[in-house]
Formats: sequence, structure tokens, C-alpha cells
Amino acid sequence: MLDKNGIAKRIAKEVKDGYYVNLGIGIPTLVANFVRDDIAVEFQSENGVLGMGPFPFEGEEDADVINAGKQTITTLDGASFFDSATSFAMIRGKHVDLTILGAMEVAENGDIANWKIPGKMVKGMGGAMDLVASAENIIVAMMHTNRAGASKLLPQCSLPLTGVGCVKKIVTNMAVLEVTAEGFLLLERAPGVSVEEIKNATAGKLIVNGDIPEMKL
Repeated sequence: MLDKNGIAKRIAKEVKDGYYVNLGIGIPTLVANFVRDDIAVEFQSENGVLGMGPFPFEGEEDADVINAGKQTITTLDGASFFDSATSFAMIRGKHVDLTILGAMEVAENGDIANWKIPGKMVKGMGGAMDLVASAENIIVAMMHTNRAGASKLLPQCSLPLTGVGCVKKIVTNMAVLEVTAEGFLLLERAPGVSVEEIKNATAGKLIVNGDIPEMKL
């Protein structure tokens, strides 16, 4: 079973040369640490940064250089800073090739809920709704179950939706799944995780075709 870094490392394999990529808060921010050195990728943050690098080493942080989750970041040569209006123009104009988001729930039809739990204080949706409405390719990074052990991959989301039918692929601590018209298609299983364990942890419709390979990190 994967930890958060393992999820990020697997998602980094989905990042292609020349991509412009937006990283949501949480696990997605770790993806920049694992992208191959031999490809050129531009990471964008909706607070107004293009050209993010990996997280800084301890003691080398600059408190004025942060991502949308208020974490300190590094920037690559040629990075640029701009206002949020310009940032969202990039997003709404479909200039981002890949969006990687966290989620509290994903439905088998690709609906995503990742911004609010009713009754709990939240500061707002941030850029999530713009991202899911505009992105052509959305990958979700999440744990397969919540802290109580209940599945987060559902027939229907129970929490307020962020977007409808927009998620393409999900990478969890247990599996890689593609969202299809028929349900969650199991593509890979995490090291040490059986297909039966994935079935038991998935409340939505799970499609298993043939032998499922163990993911390579």
C-alpha cells in the first residue's frame, strides 16, 4: 500500500514533456518532487506562479514564495509571478494540460467533491471549481478510504459537488483507476494490495478485466 509520497510518485508518471500542470493542495503538491529530470514541465499555481520547482530544503525557505496552499516553494529558472486574474485566465482559457487535485469523494461517473463538509468551517472553494470546469484532463490523488475505513469511491457523492463528470483517472494508496461510462476501471494495484482488497474498499462499481498488474514506481 502506498503512502502520500508513493501516490505522488505514481502520478508523476502521468506528467508528459511540455505539459503545463496545475497542482491542487495536499498530496498533489508532492508531485513536483518526482517528475523526471529529462522532461520539461511547467507547474502553475492559481495564486499566480508559473514555473514552480520542488519544495525547498529546511532552512532555505522564502516565506514570500508560496503556492495556493500557502506552502513555501522553489521556482525554476524563467519562472514568472502574476495576479490571480491572469492565473485564472490561463485556467479558464484551457491553457493547462493536466490538473491534479485531491478529493474527499469521487463518484463512479467522475463527479468530484473536494471543498466542503457541511457543518465544518471552510474559507471558500478557492480555484477548485474553475479548475474542474476548464481542465481537459483531471487526475485525483486521494486515499481510497476515509479514517473510519469507509470508501471514498462511491456510486454517488454525498458531499457538495465541486464538478460533474470531470475526473479522468484516480490514484489512491491502493490502486490506479480510470473513470469510464461503466464505472471505475481498475488499471493497477499498489504493491502488496490484492484485487479483493480493492473490491472491498470500493463502494462504487468496480470493473476488473483479467489480471491486474502491480504498479511500478
